[in-house]
Amino acid sequence: MNAYLASVLENVKTKHGNEPEFVQTVEEVLSSLEPVIEKHPEYEKVDLLGRMVEPERMFTFRVVWCDDNGQWHTNRGWRCQFNGAIGPYKGGLRFQKNVYEGIIKFLGFEQTFKNSLTGLPIGGAKGGSDFDPAGKSDAEVMRFCQSFMTALYRYIGPDVDVPAGDMGVGGREIGYLYGQYRRLKGVWENGVLTGKGLSYGGSLARKEATGYGLCYFTDNMLRANGRSFDGATVVISGSGNVAIYACEKATQLGARVVAMSDSAGYVYDPAGIDLDLVKQLKEVERRRIREYAERHPGAEYHEGCRDIWSIPCDIALPCATQNEINEASAKLLVQNGCCAVAEGANMPSTPEAIAVYRAAGLLFAPAKAANAGGVATSALEMSQNSMRFSWSFEEVDNRLRHIMTDLYHNAANAAEAYGMPGDLAAGANIAGFLKVGDAMLAYGVV
Repeated sequence: MNAYLASVLENVKTKHGNEPEFVQTVEEVLSSLEPVIEKHPEYEKVDLLGRMVEPERMFTFRVVWCDDNGQWHTNRGWRCQFNGAIGPYKGGLRFQKNVYEGIIKFLGFEQTFKNSLTGLPIGGAKGGSDFDPAGKSDAEVMRFCQSFMTALYRYIGPDVDVPAGDMGVGGREIGYLYGQYRRLKGVWENGVLTGKGLSYGGSLARKEATGYGLCYFTDNMLRANGRSFDGATVVISGSGNVAIYACEKATQLGARVVAMSDSAGYVYDPAGIDLDLVKQLKEVERRRIREYAERHPGAEYHEGCRDIWSIPCDIALPCATQNEINEASAKLLVQNGCCAVAEGANMPSTPEAIAVYRAAGLLFAPAKAANAGGVATSALEMSQNSMRFSWSFEEVDNRLRHIMTDLYHNAANAAEAYGMPGDLAAGANIAGFLKVGDAMLAYGVV
């Protein structure tokens, strides 16, 4: 790493050393950019990277709500508008008890590059709260969402900042959030949120988009290397939206998915996951994945989710959470014959795990490229809202497939152009950075 990149990283470590996820993602991006900085000295001249690693603005607010027993609770909420150089801020909201400022910043920084890679005019943002919806009644979740939006609504809008869902925030939460926004603003601005229900401006294929997009990107990567999903054994971590629809698309492409998980453990079904049962458990009943084994003969349930990577597979799709695959898990994947890892969650592989992939020659699709299908389709939802028009499922899905195909080729071409052929992680960082960086330069020094 050259002196300029090293100084930027050192500054980040000094200022944000108590936010390891943010430091990790900054270091991962900067490690790819040395050939870019050498070719473009104008970036260093205006300290472009020094500006890019700092959020444009970050809001912290309290969220006060009352449970069904009349007990009051106070949570913290955040919104990080990280970079708006190429469009209105865009990024999800995460409601999870381990959320803190560093997680929000890490996700906002990643989102900036991910959104750039889609080719669509959307900047990077992220938000959330340390509120955990698990075990809460619909009324409790509604009251929390109303309080959260009351604190946030002044800072968002269809042409300013457009939140969406993420972990802990699905269609139910988006509905409650939009209802409060409309109540407070007194206007019909349904383009202010994406991931909405179809009855008030949501897009067909949005629910499926991140999982489908992951498989479209992975399919391009596999085919470019003489492989495919057809006949492959696949292990998927998670059992939320991304994992469910990655399972669906991988199966449609000819694969056999044999394992899925949640935060408590995983199920292994050697005959192939019964996706209808997973959807019933997770989307309808909101149950734990262990009940899959209770209802499906031949399936096994195992406590603890990290051991899912001990199951032999051809393709691993981590779709649960950050840093879920460590060095030991990566070595197990290699030992058991895995040929490709494609990230459906945000930063699910540790740096040590990625080093193992590279040393073993595994195909690796990084999150900021491979899981960009969700935000790409959110941008398509924004377009439909602006037009007061809806596209068919097939039209949205076709646009998504083309976006993910173009994204793969842009990342691969950037890696080739800067002397790192086949390194999609570096290529994604470079391609995403160049678009945002050039836009910032075009605005002049601010």
